Amino acid sequence: LLHFRCSLLCWRLPGSAAHQPAMKRFFQPVLKDGSPAKKRPAGAATSDCVDGPAPTAADAGGDGPPGEEPRRFVTWNANSLLLRMKSDWPAFCQFVARVDPDVICVQEVRMPAAGSKGAPKNPSELKDDTTSSREEKQTVLRALSSSPFKDYRVWWSLSDSKYAGTAVFMKKKFEPKKVSFNLDRTSSKHDADGRVIIVEFESFLLLNTYAPNNGWKEEENSFQRRRKWDKRMLEFVQQVNKPLIWCGDLNVSHDEIDVSHPDFFSDAKLNGYIPPNKEDCGQPGFTLAERQRFGNILSQ
Repeated sequence: LLHFRCSLLCWRLPGSAAHQPAMKRFFQPVLKDGSPAKKRPAGAATSDCVDGPAPTAADAGGDGPPGEEPRRFVTWNANSLLLRMKSDWPAFCQFVARVDPDVICVQEVRMPAAGSKGAPKNPSELKDDTTSSREEKQTVLRALSSSPFKDYRVWWSLSDSKYAGTAVFMKKKFEPKKVSFNLDRTSSKHDADGRVIIVEFESFLLLNTYAPNNGWKEEENSFQRRRKWDKRMLEFVQQVNKPLIWCGDLNVSHDEIDVSHPDFFSDAKLNGYIPPNKEDCGQPGFTLAERQRFGNILSQ
């Protein structure tokens, strides 16, 4: 199980093009004891993509032969894809053109699913039944019809409103075996709020998730919602029968090394409120209960 939680991260399997221009490194790597990581030897190849497992025979080859599989991945919490298209799109296009990912996983798309008010929604399609939604859809389609995104196809999993939602952009030369939208892989329905996209290839699974935030208060049911999500995630990884790449906004920081001030986040309160159970105390995403459940998932 390979997992990534990051606002913007590029990840690459060995065998993809080397010596790509590097992304800016915002945080210097450190070891678990807090000491700086050793620098690479002079002349060593560098990349901000993270190397993964060795490729299999199924993903060997050149540009798009039968059986080729993606090797280079980007994951990004866009916090409103439409807003990014209106304000930051040229910069992101430059990044994509430079890094040349095979797959881009996006979280917090925050665009509503197709369907009129009161009618069943289609979470695989963008809403376009009002003047404003048609304009927004056209903005998205224009952005995706130009380089470099014209070389990608897209799968959406959208909420009923401008909330949550995920997307997967994949180069058209790749043919996944199956794309599904629910942690229950026997279900044809999309996960609530469009939080899940699963892309299956011959040699691995790619899971893109936007995990629900734990929240601060038990009585708001957010704790229960997160517990249920973690239970479903545990069941999912226990049933997976091939290597899994799990990326997205996982809304959890697993270890103390993952936060700047662990004591501060462990003791954080909202307006003085203290949850009934000690393991639920602290900053959402860094409570003991969440960290333990997440660790259990990773151990599978």
